[in-house]
Amino acid sequence: MDFNASLRRAIKTGNVILGQNNTEKCVKEGKAQMVVIAANCPENFKNQLAGYEKIFIHTFEGSSVALGKACGKPFMVSALAIVSPGESDILSLKRTA
Repeated sequence: MDFNASLRRAIKTGNVILGQNNTEKCVKEGKAQMVVIAANCPENFKNQLAGYEKIFIHTFEGSSVALGKACGKPFMVSALAIVSPGESDILSLKRTA
């Protein structure tokens, strides 16, 4: 699976929430099926997410700049929540983990 291609497909065809604050809100509301965080995401945010037992967290191996580019955005993205994958196979990461 090409993670970047799957992520872009999810953004185009599904429902993906970008940003730490929006991601945290989405997780609290129980809407997020999966959370992706950049490798350089702040530790305090990672620790906050660790408190939610039912959420699958995938750590993107690149920086927030690289994650933003992978999303097709011209800005940094340190965290995002997958609410609906659309036509993407990105949730298959949950099965392989």
